[in-house]
Amino acid sequence: MNIAIIPARIGSQRLLKKNIKSFFGKPIISYAIIQAKKSKLFDKILVSTDSIKIKKIAETFGAEVPYLRPKKLSNNKIHFNHSIKHMIRWLEKSEIAVTNVCCIYPTSPLLDSSFLTKGYNLLKINKSFVFSACKYRSPPQRGFFLKNKKVTLFDRKSYYKRSQDLTDIYHDAGQFYWGSKDNWLKDDKIFNKKSTIIEVPYLDFIDINYPSDWKIAENLFQLKNKD
Repeated sequence: MNIAIIPARIGSQRLLKKNIKSFFGKPIISYAIIQAKKSKLFDKILVSTDSIKIKKIAETFGAEVPYLRPKKLSNNKIHFNHSIKHMIRWLEKSEIAVTNVCCIYPTSPLLDSSFLTKGYNLLKINKSFVFSACKYRSPPQRGFFLKNKKVTLFDRKSYYKRSQDLTDIYHDAGQFYWGSKDNWLKDDKIFNKKSTIIEVPYLDFIDINYPSDWKIAENLFQLKNKD
C-alpha cells in the first residue's frame, strides 16, 4: 500500500498559518492534496496536523486526518521526519499495511503529479529515498561569507575556475520525499549516499518561508498556468 503523508502543523513563525493561507482562492495545502489524488499512486492521502481547522480543510479536499498530532511533535524545532514516523507507527498499530510512503509538503502549489510518478518509478529501482531537487543556478563554490562586512571566500580553490569546470551542486526543492516504510522508520537522514533525486526545473518550485517567497510563488503559478 502506498501512502501520502502531508505534514501541516498550524504554527509558522515566519509566515503566519502558511499551510492554509489562501492561494488563488484555495488553501495552499489543497494543491498538494489535489496533485496526490491526480497521480493515482496512493491508497490513502493523510494529513498529519495539530489543528482542527487544518483537519477540516484537508478533509474537504479529500484527505484523511485520523488523529491530531501530539503537541510534542508540533513545535518548530521538530524535524518533519518525526511526524512521518509517528503516522507510520499509528498505521501499523491500526493494522493498516504500508509499503511505501511519500511525504508531500503542504506549501507546494507548483507541484505536478507527473514528478510524483517519476519519483515512485525511481523508488522501485533505487530502493532508497527519492526526493525532488534542483541544480543551483549560480555555483555555490563561488559563494562567500560576510563577517563584519568583510568577505571570506567559501572555496578559495574555485576562485579562478570557470563556471563550466565546477561540479554541479543541487539543493532540496522542498516538494516531496519518497521512501519505503522501512527506510522512514530506520533512517533519520533522507539525504544519504543511497538516495537519489528527481530534478525539478527552477521555475517549477519555490520553498515558501517568507512573504516575498509567497509573492514569487504567485508569479510562478500564474506563469505556469497562463495558458
